[in-house]
Order: sequence, then structure tokens, then C-alpha cells
Amino acid sequence: MTERQEQAAPDALLTRIGQVVMLHHAGDREEARHRLLGLWAEIGEDGDPLHRCTLAHYLADTQDDPGDELAWDLRALTAAEEAGGTPAYDGAPAVRGLYPSLQLNLAADYLRLGRPDAARAHLDRARGAARTLADDRYGEGVRAAIRRLEAQLGEGGTPPGGPGPPRRR
Repeated sequence: MTERQEQAAPDALLTRIGQVVMLHHAGDREEARHRLLGLWAEIGEDGDPLHRCTLAHYLADTQDDPGDELAWDLRALTAAEEAGGTPAYDGAPAVRGLYPSLQLNLAADYLRLGRPDAARAHLDRARGAARTLADDRYGEGVRAAIRRLEAQLGEGGTPPGGPGPPRRR
């Protein structure tokens, strides 16, 4: 395989993941879960960290059980840390951009599971990581979700309560 083909392969898989995510956003959660699991089987537990991170991140969104959602979010974080721990890995900047969202999702998972201390620990990590985000739509969305979860946890002088953990990012 030529170098150019090798570089195109990761983009092709990320495109396939994106197509399945659009299916999920269109409302077909079950089919999206099925297709994402197929992609997970294709890349395997030892696949490219960017692919594993991205797949696990979106697979978490398709889970019905909060414990299963947490398990996929933990897989996503593990893959992100693996990629970020390798300075030569080309995908590391992309994975680092997901880090605040990954931490935020874990905080929301732990809150849903009735573990507020773990939720606060991951929320604190999300806050720290969000400082590196740009002032764009994505960055503002993550920061807004952090503020909503802070309110849920009663942090920053905001009383606890409300409609539940923030929507996943």
C-alpha cells in the first residue's frame, strides 16, 4: 500500500463513522448501534486509537443502560489517553480536542449512576481541558454543557436540581 493510500484509510473509516452518527441523529438509534458495533469488530480492541476513541465515544451515545454507556465512555477515554501519550501520533491533536467532551460525558454518566463524587472529579477534568478549546460553536457547546452539569451538581453557587444531566457532546 502506498503512503497516500495509508493516509486515506483513516479518513475513510472516520467518514463511515460519521455516516452512522448521522443515522443515529436522524433517530435510528438501534441501527446506529448495530453498525457502530460492526465497525468496532472490524477495527478490534487494538485498532488505531483515534478510531477506537471516536467509535467508543459515539457507541456510548447509543446505549440504553447507563452502565453500558459508562463502559463505552471509559473505552473512549482510554483510547484518547493512549493516542495523546504518543507524541508522534498524527491523530493526537484530534483526540485532544475530544478530551473535554469525553470527561464531560463521564461526569454525566457517573451522575446518572448516582456517583456524584466521581461526577465532580470528571467535571473538574472537563473544565481544565475545556480551557484549550477555541471560541467556536463546539467549544461554546462544551462549556455550556459543563455549566449545566455544574448546576446539576450544585457547584459554583448554583442550586442543585433541574431536568437531569446535560445532553452528551
